[in-house]
Amino acid sequence: MKLRKIYIPILGIFSFLFTACHDLDLQPLSQASSETWFTDGPQVEMALNTLYLHQFWPMFKCDWGETAIMSLDEASDDWMNRTTLIPFTNGTLNGDNSTFLKNTWSYSYKAVSRANTILENIERSKVNLSAEYYERYIADARFVRACMYSRLISRFGDVVYYSQNMALEDAYKAGRTEKGEILKHIYEDFDYAAEKLPAEYASSETKRATKGAAYAMKARIALFFNDYETARDAAKSCIDLNYYELYPDFGELFKSKTKNSIETVFGIPRDIAYGSAIPANGVKPYLSRNVTSPSATAQPSWDLFCSFLCIDGKTIDVSPLYNPNEPFKNRDPRCSYTIVEFNSDYFGFNYTVHPDSAKCWNYNLAQFVPNKDSKAGDQYASYNGLMLRKGIDEDWNDDFYANNDKLIMRYADVLLMYAEAKIELNEIDQSVLDAMNMVRARAYKVAYTSGNYPKIAETDQANLRRILRIERRMEFAFEALRYDDIIRWKIAEIVMNRPNYGLPTSVADCKKLVTSQLWFFGGVPAIDENGCPDFSRMNNISKYRVLSKRVFDPQKNYLWPVPASEILINPDLGNNPNY
Repeated sequence: MKLRKIYIPILGIFSFLFTACHDLDLQPLSQASSETWFTDGPQVEMALNTLYLHQFWPMFKCDWGETAIMSLDEASDDWMNRTTLIPFTNGTLNGDNSTFLKNTWSYSYKAVSRANTILENIERSKVNLSAEYYERYIADARFVRACMYSRLISRFGDVVYYSQNMALEDAYKAGRTEKGEILKHIYEDFDYAAEKLPAEYASSETKRATKGAAYAMKARIALFFNDYETARDAAKSCIDLNYYELYPDFGELFKSKTKNSIETVFGIPRDIAYGSAIPANGVKPYLSRNVTSPSATAQPSWDLFCSFLCIDGKTIDVSPLYNPNEPFKNRDPRCSYTIVEFNSDYFGFNYTVHPDSAKCWNYNLAQFVPNKDSKAGDQYASYNGLMLRKGIDEDWNDDFYANNDKLIMRYADVLLMYAEAKIELNEIDQSVLDAMNMVRARAYKVAYTSGNYPKIAETDQANLRRILRIERRMEFAFEALRYDDIIRWKIAEIVMNRPNYGLPTSVADCKKLVTSQLWFFGGVPAIDENGCPDFSRMNNISKYRVLSKRVFDPQKNYLWPVPASEILINPDLGNNPNY
């Protein structure tokens, strides 16, 4: 069995070794600890293991503990939480009103300092290590450092850069380094990691980052900064390792029972036994009212729902197969793998939001029961009628803890990054089409060489770019990737200034849609040049409810503000434009 990803059963054991006096965490070890640690392989490994705590890889609501803070998807157009917006989506973001922002800064720097501490002290363990493991451990620390700086410059632009931990007096007056210069150092760290990390681990070894992960994460940050040649080459290097494959079943891939899949290039496991499971505060928001309450506050948006293609490969505004009264019919399989289809089995309940459905069928009891997933049964039922299915397993509602692997990098992403880089370079060839078709065909559970799915054959650059962007959205919904996509494509100023739509407030108004034959949708939204729905151009849109009006200022929101607490400590940091 090929073991490609992290599995660390001692998460958190040695977190006591690292203490901080400042958010940059520039002095993570006391002098006494530094002098008595890092003398052999087990000590170095224990230090390395702490770099893979979930708090250093934030993607979802409870990555910093039991308290639900924010999922990165909440800052995108894939997300709907009733009428609620957050500072990232309501135009109020500043350096003091987002815990997610402040934690992203501080925990990224804590990980950087931990990595630097390992690199500065590993020399004393050299006598007790083989040359291979000595270099591997260095590569592991440099991999994590590169990932942390990749996050920092993609969020904040120019940031403080240090490859050796600074004294506090120096830290308090440290200036910001230009992001392009930092990117060069990131590439150097990833290159070293790719050279020295193993492609796979033996079954007896602790599994952390691999050669493939280094290539893939380098491709991701290169693509973010439009360095398409570097992204192409790094993604191709990962592909050419021939260690990864697409998992055969898209729907099963994200469930808690699927562990260490052949598609995982880089991921971190969760396990309730080691305190790393998703807690109830991070689980219940995704579940429906029939399952539990409070709930139904983390739903797919109509924007996401209407972005899934039909089975002829066309968008819903041009496909003759699309029926707004039966919106799940004839859609790409990933639509119903991602969003709960109407009248399907959901935790033993027939999921229906129809306003006439005050009761629904309970498959476990074999009888009708009150239906809290319809406004006829609960005023807090999903405000837009949609519920997330992707990654939600039947074992979620036993204790409301979830053990799903955190998938940071999938092989599907490597394939689509390779394709995107080649498209942007206008190097469109069969390898581009093959990469995209492999991903699409997997959703249909057929070979990409077959003709039993809507195969991509387009070679025009603009048209293929649009197809690629739609493909990414269908493939990676609710995997904390959409936000980065709309930022790097510079389309956030379009999609994040469109309203979030949902169903009318009252049951009576919902029933009027039924009698007018406007249920579930009363029309078809236009799909724009980026593959995104524009509901303002949909017939009868006035009969539906504007749940919230997103706000995105392109003059400042493509970067995040520097945390106010950091500027207070070090005024030389300054802030990003217009904050």
